[in-house]
Amino acid sequence: MSLRAVLITSLAALAVLFAAWFAASAEPVAFVVFALPVLACLGGVLARRRTAGFWSGVLALLWFSHGVMVAWTRPGERAYALGEVVLSLLIVAAASLPGLRSRFGRRG
Repeated sequence: MSLRAVLITSLAALAVLFAAWFAASAEPVAFVVFALPVLACLGGVLARRRTAGFWSGVLALLWFSHGVMVAWTRPGERAYALGEVVLSLLIVAAASLPGLRSRFGRRG
Protein backbone atom coordinates (compact mmCIF):
# COMPACT_ATOMS: atom_id res chain seq x y z
CA MET A 1 0.00 0.00 0.00
CA SER A 2 1.44 3.39 -0.97
CA LEU A 3 1.90 6.18 1.55
CA ARG A 4 -0.71 8.23 -0.30
CA ALA A 5 -3.21 5.39 0.12
CA VAL A 6 -2.34 5.15 3.83
CA LEU A 7 -2.89 8.90 4.16
CA ILE A 8 -6.24 8.76 2.34
CA THR A 9 -7.41 5.76 4.34
CA SER A 10 -6.32 7.28 7.65
CA LEU A 11 -8.03 10.59 6.93
CA ALA A 12 -11.23 8.85 5.88
CA ALA A 13 -11.15 6.65 8.99
CA LEU A 14 -10.60 9.69 11.20
CA ALA A 15 -13.59 11.44 9.62
CA VAL A 16 -15.72 8.36 10.29
CA LEU A 17 -14.40 8.18 13.86
CA PHE A 18 -15.32 11.81 14.51
CA ALA A 19 -18.76 11.29 12.93
CA ALA A 20 -19.39 8.32 15.23
CA TRP A 21 -17.93 10.08 18.27
CA PHE A 22 -19.97 13.25 17.93
CA ALA A 23 -23.14 11.75 16.38
CA ALA A 24 -24.92 11.66 19.73
CA SER A 25 -23.62 15.06 20.78
CA ALA A 26 -26.15 17.79 21.38
CA GLU A 27 -23.61 20.22 19.96
CA PRO A 28 -23.38 19.95 16.16
CA VAL A 29 -20.51 22.43 16.29
CA ALA A 30 -18.29 19.64 17.69
CA PHE A 31 -18.74 17.69 14.47
CA VAL A 32 -18.03 20.78 12.38
CA VAL A 33 -14.90 21.70 14.32
CA PHE A 34 -13.43 18.21 14.16
CA ALA A 35 -14.72 16.56 10.99
CA LEU A 36 -14.63 19.42 8.46
CA PRO A 37 -10.85 19.97 8.66
CA VAL A 38 -10.33 16.24 8.18
CA LEU A 39 -12.63 16.25 5.16
CA ALA A 40 -10.88 19.33 3.75
CA CYS A 41 -7.50 17.60 4.06
CA LEU A 42 -8.92 14.45 2.51
CA GLY A 43 -10.31 16.44 -0.40
CA GLY A 44 -6.96 18.12 -0.92
CA VAL A 45 -5.08 14.83 -0.90
CA LEU A 46 -7.57 13.28 -3.31
CA ALA A 47 -7.22 16.30 -5.60
CA ARG A 48 -3.42 15.96 -5.37
CA ARG A 49 -2.97 19.45 -3.96
CA ARG A 50 0.70 20.01 -3.31
CA THR A 51 0.34 21.23 0.29
CA ALA A 52 -2.48 18.93 1.42
CA GLY A 53 -0.11 16.35 2.91
CA PHE A 54 1.74 19.04 4.83
CA TRP A 55 -1.45 20.46 6.33
CA SER A 56 -2.73 16.99 7.11
CA GLY A 57 0.45 16.35 9.10
CA VAL A 58 0.24 19.68 10.90
CA LEU A 59 -3.40 19.19 11.87
CA ALA A 60 -2.68 15.59 12.88
CA LEU A 61 -0.39 16.93 15.60
CA LEU A 62 -3.37 18.81 17.01
CA TRP A 63 -5.59 15.73 16.72
CA PHE A 64 -2.91 13.69 18.50
CA SER A 65 -2.79 16.20 21.36
CA HIS A 66 -6.58 16.23 21.60
CA GLY A 67 -6.73 12.44 21.66
CA VAL A 68 -4.13 12.16 24.42
CA MET A 69 -5.89 14.81 26.50
CA VAL A 70 -9.30 13.13 26.16
CA ALA A 71 -7.86 9.67 26.84
CA TRP A 72 -6.41 10.93 30.13
CA THR A 73 -9.39 12.97 31.29
CA ARG A 74 -12.55 11.22 30.05
CA PRO A 75 -12.56 7.46 30.65
CA GLY A 76 -15.90 7.03 28.88
CA GLU A 77 -14.45 8.39 25.63
CA ARG A 78 -11.07 6.68 25.91
CA ALA A 79 -11.65 4.24 23.01
CA TYR A 80 -12.50 7.06 20.61
CA ALA A 81 -9.57 9.12 21.87
CA LEU A 82 -7.07 6.29 21.44
CA GLY A 83 -8.40 5.69 17.95
CA GLU A 84 -7.80 9.37 17.23
CA VAL A 85 -4.23 9.04 18.55
CA VAL A 86 -3.44 6.02 16.38
CA LEU A 87 -4.94 7.55 13.25
CA SER A 88 -3.18 10.87 13.80
CA LEU A 89 0.16 9.06 14.14
CA LEU A 90 -0.52 7.24 10.86
CA ILE A 91 -1.35 10.56 9.20
CA VAL A 92 1.86 12.19 10.45
CA ALA A 93 3.94 9.24 9.26
CA ALA A 94 2.26 9.00 5.86
CA ALA A 95 2.49 12.74 5.29
CA SER A 96 6.11 13.06 6.46
CA LEU A 97 7.86 9.98 5.06
CA PRO A 98 8.06 11.12 1.42
CA GLY A 99 9.84 14.31 2.45
CA LEU A 100 12.11 12.48 4.87
CA ARG A 101 13.03 9.95 2.20
CA SER A 102 13.77 12.73 -0.24
CA ARG A 103 15.88 14.63 2.26
CA PHE A 104 17.79 11.78 3.85
CA GLY A 105 17.60 9.07 1.20
CA ARG A 106 20.60 7.63 -0.55
CA ARG A 107 22.26 9.84 -3.04
CA GLY A 108 23.73 7.95 -5.90
